[in-house]
Amino acid sequence: MLVLRADTARLEGWIHMKNQNARDLIAFIQKSPTAFHAIDTICRELGGFTQLHEGEKWRLMPGGKYYVTRNCSSIIAFTLPEQPFDGFQLIASHSDSPTFKIKENAETEVRGHYIQLDTERYGGMIMSSWFDRPLSVAGRALVRTAEGLRTALVNLDADMAIIPNVAIHMNREVNNGYKFNPAVDTFPLWGSETAKGTFRTRVAQAAGAAEGDVLGADLYLYNRMPGTVWGAEQEFVSAPRLDDIECAFCAVQAFKAAKTGKHANVCCVFDNEEVGSTTKQGADSSFLEDVLRRIILSLSYGEEAYYTALANSFMLSADNAHAMHPNHPEYSDSQNHAFMNGGIVIKFNANQKYTTDAVSEAVFHQICANAGVPVQHYANRSDMPGGGTLGNISGSHVSINTLDIGLAQLAMHSSYETAGARDIDYMIEGMRAFYETEVKCLKDGQYRL
Repeated sequence: MLVLRADTARLEGWIHMKNQNARDLIAFIQKSPTAFHAIDTICRELGGFTQLHEGEKWRLMPGGKYYVTRNCSSIIAFTLPEQPFDGFQLIASHSDSPTFKIKENAETEVRGHYIQLDTERYGGMIMSSWFDRPLSVAGRALVRTAEGLRTALVNLDADMAIIPNVAIHMNREVNNGYKFNPAVDTFPLWGSETAKGTFRTRVAQAAGAAEGDVLGADLYLYNRMPGTVWGAEQEFVSAPRLDDIECAFCAVQAFKAAKTGKHANVCCVFDNEEVGSTTKQGADSSFLEDVLRRIILSLSYGEEAYYTALANSFMLSADNAHAMHPNHPEYSDSQNHAFMNGGIVIKFNANQKYTTDAVSEAVFHQICANAGVPVQHYANRSDMPGGGTLGNISGSHVSINTLDIGLAQLAMHSSYETAGARDIDYMIEGMRAFYETEVKCLKDGQYRL
C-alpha cells in the first residue's frame, strides 16, 4: 500500500506539472468574472509595460513596451523593436462572455416574501445552464469623489443568488423542449423580504464608497463554480467563460514570452464581441486603427509608413471553435470538424464570417509546422449557419491579412464550458511562434517567412 500511495503521489505531481497552463488559465478566469476584471488582470500581468492614455500625447521609444485601455474593458498592448519596422503582428481576442446584465432598478419584490434581481440577457447564452448554481455579481461602478468620478471594480465575491428551476411536478414539459422566457424564468433570487434595499448597499461596499456616491454601474451575474482539470488522464478543463478568455489568456502568455523581432507585436483584447462589437471599445470601433496610427506617428515614420506597415502586417483572430460533440457528431461537418486536444483550429467560412483564406491559411500552416504545433480545420455544416467573430469586423477598419483560429470546446455559451487541457499548450506555443516569425509581403500574392 505504501508503494501504491507513493506512485499515486508521483503521478498526481506529474499531471499537475503537465497541466500547469490549464491551471494558470483557471486562476486567470477566477480573477476575471467580467470584461472589466479580465482587462484589469491582463494589465497586472504586463509588468514592465508603460501604460498610455488616449487623451495624452504619446512619446514612444524604439524597444519600448506599452499598453492602452479603452472603457476599462478593452486593451491593446504592443512591443516595439529597436530598429525601424515595417509591419505589425497582431493577435485579437475578446474579453466578454454571454451573461445576464442587471438593470438599473435592480430589486423586484415578490408577494412580500422574496427579493429578486431584474436582469436582461447579454449575448446568446444557453439559459438553462444558469439554473440551480451559485451566482454572484461583478462589474464596475462610477463613484463620486472630491476630485471627480473614479471607476471602481465591483465583485461581491460570494454566493449571492440562484436562478431556481421550477419543480418537474409543476413543469412537466421541462425535458421536452421547454422555451424559457427571460422576462419570467431567469430572474435570480437575491434574498428574503428582509433583503429589500440591500443590493445597492452591497455594491457600494464592494466599490469602497458610500451608497449615495455610486452614480452609475455596469453589473453582471457570473457563475461561481470553480474551474477544474478532469478526465481519465486529466486531459480536459472545464470552467466558466472559456469563450473567449481561454484565447485571451493564451495570447497574453505568448505575447509576454515572444522575442522581439523586426516587426511590432500587438496583443488586442476587445469587449462586446458577443453583442456585435459595435461599441467604442469593440472590434467595430476605431480603437485598433487609432492605436496603430498613433504608433507610426509617434515614432515620426510618416503617413506613408502606416500604409506600408499594414501591407506587411498579419493578424490572428482568436475565438474558440466548436468541438465535435460526442453525443451528437451529426451536428458537425463530415470532413471539417475539430476535436478537443487535437491542436489549434483554423476556421473557414465561404461567406467570410471567418476571415481565413488561402494566404492566411498557408502562412499559419508554415508557422505551426516549423514550431511542431498541430492544427485542425473547422467549417460549419453547410445547412447550419454559425456565429461570426471579430476578425472580419476589425478588418473593415484595418485591412490586413487575417486568419481565424480557436480552440475546440464543448457547450459554447453555456455558463460552464469544456475544452482540451493540452490545447492550451498548443495555442500558446503556436501564438508565440507567430509573434516570432517575420512575415514579409514581397508583392501582392508573394510572401516570405
